[in-house]
Amino acid sequence: MTLAPYACDPARSRGRRYPEPAAPTRNPFQRDRDRVIHSTAFRRLVYKTQVFLNHEGDLFRTRLTHSLEVAQLGRSIARALGLHEDLVEAIALAHDLGHTPFGHAGQDALNACLHEDNGPAAQEPRGPDEPHGGFEHNLQSLRVVDELEARYPAFDGLNLCFETREGILKHCSRANAAWLETREPDGVGARFLRGASPSLEAQLANVADEIAYNAHDIDDGVRSGLLTLEQLEAVALFDEHRRAALSDHPTLRGRRLLYETIRRMLSAQVYDVIDATRQALREAGVQTLQDVRAHPPLLRFSAGMREASAALKRFLLNHLYRHPQVMETTGRARQVVADLYRVYCADPALLPPGSRREGLSLRRQVADYIAGMTDRFAIREHERLTGQRLFG
Repeated sequence: MTLAPYACDPARSRGRRYPEPAAPTRNPFQRDRDRVIHSTAFRRLVYKTQVFLNHEGDLFRTRLTHSLEVAQLGRSIARALGLHEDLVEAIALAHDLGHTPFGHAGQDALNACLHEDNGPAAQEPRGPDEPHGGFEHNLQSLRVVDELEARYPAFDGLNLCFETREGILKHCSRANAAWLETREPDGVGARFLRGASPSLEAQLANVADEIAYNAHDIDDGVRSGLLTLEQLEAVALFDEHRRAALSDHPTLRGRRLLYETIRRMLSAQVYDVIDATRQALREAGVQTLQDVRAHPPLLRFSAGMREASAALKRFLLNHLYRHPQVMETTGRARQVVADLYRVYCADPALLPPGSRREGLSLRRQVADYIAGMTDRFAIREHERLTGQRLFG
């Protein structure tokens, strides 16, 4: 693997929080990727929602299939830019480990519970080992790999490299960044306080995530019947490639036309990111990883593709994510999460013994436990504990 001078080099990694001997056949970033794949949290992603709930169909994206798609796109772009493919893949596979059941609906409900709780659990002081407040799924992903996975005899978490952990934490509130800084000076929270940028590998995983979910939510939206090809003709990015596909294959119809259009969209965005990033790196005169960290994000779309991608996002927001059928389902999902939170806080004995942790308030322990649930487990637990059946 030939690395660009501004790429992350595993031989110069900032290392792990707990020193370990080097592996004889794998570089540190390969090792991180393998640890993520073998983690319990990664396996749970197969039953966690992307847009449609897990029980709604076998062919819709889950967090697991989405993460694999992000990793594939990320590796392709990394290879072209001379970035470290194993690091991009490790970040991509781990980036959603902290997502709650029911996707963003579950995250919003859990965040609201932690902010608005007025019950007995809210009176407990915040422990030294828990974040400032609320629920951030990026921070939760970091908590999973740093604290919540219990697989090794000498430490909690997966003990990943700094560079992988930095990429997992793509967003963080200033309050939680300050909390991280007290626990790990000059660690993964420092850049949010200093206004610095992460590595290009971390930036790439973020962009690959956007490319993947935009394109594949179109596929799931059409498969569900909530979107039509006729509606999508209003989206310039989609329609451009639909017309090109029909020009080359005039008889294409239905799903084959959809697949060919999405394939061309993905390719166009990948090549656009490669070209725009190369240009940005040249214009910025970036030569080293330190240059990357000192400069605003450089891994990017061109201005035209950025606007086209934003228009696609707006379309999906208005026609898919806010579709009445999706909103009705996510409303019930929020109720499941909120009810579970109240039940566990009112009776902590209902929590399994393995979920209790020293240094955490009850409300944070409850949040960690719920965040780790799959969609179907949360639905079953809600029915068992409340007697309500909100999903068929």
